[in-house]
Amino acid sequence: MTRLIEGHPEDMALISKVSVPAIPSLDDAGESLWVDVIHRMDEVYAELLRNEADLERKNADLEEAQSFISSVFASVSDILIVCSSSGTIKKVNPAFLNLVGRTEGAVIGSSVFDYVKPDDQPEARRIVGAGQGGRVVEADICFLRPDGSEECLALRSTKLADGSSRQFGAVLTGRPISELRRAYQALHEAHRELQTAQRRLIEQEKMASLGRLVAGVAHELNNPISFVYANIYTLDRYRKSLVRYLDALHGGAAEDEAEKLRRELKIDAILADIDPLLDGTIEGASRVSDIVKNLRRLSFTRAGERQPVDLERLLRNSVQLAAKAKNASAQIVFDTVPVTLPNADEGQLHQVFVNLIDNALDAVSGRTNPLVEIALRKGKAGAEVSIRDNGPGIAVENLGKIFEPFFTTKQIGEGTGLGLWISFTIVEDHGGRIEVANRPEGGAEFTVVVPG
Repeated sequence: MTRLIEGHPEDMALISKVSVPAIPSLDDAGESLWVDVIHRMDEVYAELLRNEADLERKNADLEEAQSFISSVFASVSDILIVCSSSGTIKKVNPAFLNLVGRTEGAVIGSSVFDYVKPDDQPEARRIVGAGQGGRVVEADICFLRPDGSEECLALRSTKLADGSSRQFGAVLTGRPISELRRAYQALHEAHRELQTAQRRLIEQEKMASLGRLVAGVAHELNNPISFVYANIYTLDRYRKSLVRYLDALHGGAAEDEAEKLRRELKIDAILADIDPLLDGTIEGASRVSDIVKNLRRLSFTRAGERQPVDLERLLRNSVQLAAKAKNASAQIVFDTVPVTLPNADEGQLHQVFVNLIDNALDAVSGRTNPLVEIALRKGKAGAEVSIRDNGPGIAVENLGKIFEPFFTTKQIGEGTGLGLWISFTIVEDHGGRIEVANRPEGGAEFTVVVPG
């Protein structure tokens, strides 16, 4: 009985190793044995074919994995080096080849230290060895380009281990420091420009706040100055009458002539009126002096200076100046207690309160019974100031945006949209918070809490 078997040489070699018993004489028993041998050979051959298909599939998977890893290596923009514990290069990516200007065939098998600046080689050996210990280490290492120039890399070394976690090499990754420096420089420049723009915006809002302040001060100073001016003018007339009367007396005028002149010039009325005129003039001058002192305390040229602040006095002064500047007719109700902040910037807090009161007065303008309520309390979190109005309130969709820079509901030219943002920043800089909500009975309420 003859059977031809075809297959690969490896299969035939394996088949040849199958132990086949000696063929007996072709009687019935021998023929049965021979058929059994052929069946066994068919099974072995089928198993070989299955193994071959499995090997081909695994080989395809390996080729696909290798292709994927190679593509990942090629797409990494950072320098990537795989080396042995002695620094012998096993694998690199195109970024490293571009750096050293060599082909992959020329680089594989060479030492990574051959491409390092001589002065940096001890440090390079150190981080390769440190990576062997399982630690992630970093260092700035300079590599040599083909033209002799240097490229400094922020190099990181990690261990290279096999499937049993046995370490036999290191993986080095690096990014040019020049690129990082450029990115950092660009970020630093952008941050500096942002700070400059922020300072300019704050200064612009301060100038707007100062304009409102000046308007209020001008109105506030007008009364005492006018009063002092009128009194001085009257005193000057009295002085002339007194001089004329005294000249007549010193000139030897007769008694009846002196008495006549005394009645004509109303010397007795003048003498009786001098004390009230002087008292009124002194009072007006004192009022001017107080206003000037307040202005000096609120001077914006001393930004950042912290000192004890009488918050109740500051609130009343802020209301007075804001109301005078607006020439507002709203009823302003105070419900305050004495509170002193131990460490605050009076000028900045004045700016916050003037802005909030100014907004409240704008909100109630045109209302039938305009009302602004100001409350000051001392709580566990610090001083709490509430500024409430009976205006239309704030639209719900705007409550979350009201402290954003440049956000305003006023007409163009009536507001910069920076007042509340700067107020929020100032309060936050004092370690406090500022909140806004609509009142159930109508109107808006701003609450400022400052630690102290």
